Amino acid sequence: MYKAMLDQPVPDFSAASTGGEFRLSDLRGRKVVLYFYPKANTPGCTRESQDFRDLAAEFERAGATIVGVSRDGLKAQANFKARHALPFELLADTDEAVCRLFDVIKEKNMYGRKVLGIVRSTFLIDADGVLRQEWRNVRVPGHAAAVLEAVQAME
Repeated sequence: MYKAMLDQPVPDFSAASTGGEFRLSDLRGRKVVLYFYPKANTPGCTRESQDFRDLAAEFERAGATIVGVSRDGLKAQANFKARHALPFELLADTDEAVCRLFDVIKEKNMYGRKVLGIVRSTFLIDADGVLRQEWRNVRVPGHAAAVLEAVQAME
């Protein structure tokens, strides 16, 4: 499978989302912030999503659409979105196709066990569908603000 690479067009993809079927190509003409998080309603993922929520109006003014992605099912994603009043769609990547495209599934050590999971990552796609920036192994504090700065710096 093709992997998304910096300064290259991101292949179109579709996935189930809290707003119906999501297709990346439907967002051509807008910047896209695609953030991957390990699991809905866990502390770090909740904080990160709330930070993006709190800056959503500024992202919108900068011409960007925020989209969250995890391996959670659609019902869990819908509950997470409603519980935290998230004003953007969440993708239910239960088959990991989008995760594989962006190479965010890695072996992690959880409580002494090795497991495959999502490494918290964010990708900035320009209005032409080209991957312009990526953040991997994200630390939540200040991350959404840093992504907003990058979006605002794009022409």
